[in-house]
Amino acid sequence: MSRALALIEGGALDESRVEALAVRLGMGRHQLRRLFKQHLGAAPITVAQTRPVLLAKQLIHQTRLSLTEIALASGFGSVRRFNETFQQLYNRPPSALRRGKGLTPSGASAGAPTIALLLPYRPPYDWETIIGFLGARAIPGVETVADGLYRRVIQIADAIGWIEVAHKPAQSGLLTTVSFNRLDALPAIIARIRRVFDLAADPMAITAALSQDPVLAPCVAARPGLRVPGGWDGFEIAVRAVLGQQITVAAARRLAGKLAASFGDTVADGTAPAGLTHAFPRPEQVDAEGVGLLGMPRARAASIAGLARAVYGDPQLFDPRQDLANAIARLVELPGIGEWTAQYIAMRGLNENDAFPAADIGLIRAFADLTGKRPTAAELLARAEGWRPWRAYAALHLWTADAARTLARAA
Repeated sequence: MSRALALIEGGALDESRVEALAVRLGMGRHQLRRLFKQHLGAAPITVAQTRPVLLAKQLIHQTRLSLTEIALASGFGSVRRFNETFQQLYNRPPSALRRGKGLTPSGASAGAPTIALLLPYRPPYDWETIIGFLGARAIPGVETVADGLYRRVIQIADAIGWIEVAHKPAQSGLLTTVSFNRLDALPAIIARIRRVFDLAADPMAITAALSQDPVLAPCVAARPGLRVPGGWDGFEIAVRAVLGQQITVAAARRLAGKLAASFGDTVADGTAPAGLTHAFPRPEQVDAEGVGLLGMPRARAASIAGLARAVYGDPQLFDPRQDLANAIARLVELPGIGEWTAQYIAMRGLNENDAFPAADIGLIRAFADLTGKRPTAAELLARAEGWRPWRAYAALHLWTADAARTLARAA
């Protein structure tokens, strides 16, 4: 159900039939419909059809867009259909739902609409940890993290814009500014922001499960509301993972910046906040020969070039799969992708809650610090059986504990 909803949020039923969605999830259409009726009380197509209505209502309440622009931005095919739907559901026209002047965007771009939306989450929410994680890995030119704000360049097809995300704890939400010249792309942009900041997580369920392990319990208590940072794009996360093999986070970040500057599209002057200069390259933009000139081992450059070819040939390569095992099996077939890298990609690029890179040195070191005994990867994997289906969150707790101890030792 989680995978189905993620695909629907990404637009899987906008142009395809329920049968196609069922095939992508490895089941029959009747089984998929039965699961939706059982868990949501509605058919998949009904759930998909509520998305534009809910987004439109949010845009009416929170933005200054015209109703015509809202109809386009929320995915309605026409203003007439937009008006008819609201009249049918609310017994009044959309204009009657508008109240106030909406949220004020943080800035504006030349020629691009700039809007602000509050994206809600279930509290608690550990903003400091997620913004720290993203900040340590921010790709120069593509992302910035400063003064508690996350900003990045975004690109869909040939259109380029930017986003800014700030925490609003009193409102249990993230205030998101979007500057993009294609309003029809807004649903996809919001879905990606929700994925990056893990806004669909249920922290109470995760806390209750992981707190049962006496080793993890203190970590969970210290970091309530910890989220797993996702990725803007599966290809980008996969490239980051390959670049990070056997080198430091800072070194991988620098190489990713070189890659973006060499192959990514340039942001026009004056259209984005300071520090945002390039979009992360699309797979078709990565030149195999050019990657080899960026100062990385030849085998790693070949892996990135091969990865770009694979993703270009299969644009759905990083879509959610029918289960974690299926996703990992597919990923390890890619050039330069082993078990650790595949688990990391599944965790951040596919939002797999149960992904767990057991051989990671940071996880092993953190568990050793907590228990006084250094486990093997196999022993850690066996212990992690009790953390299912939230092993990705357990990994984040261990990484966070390891980073805190490393910082304490340095001090």
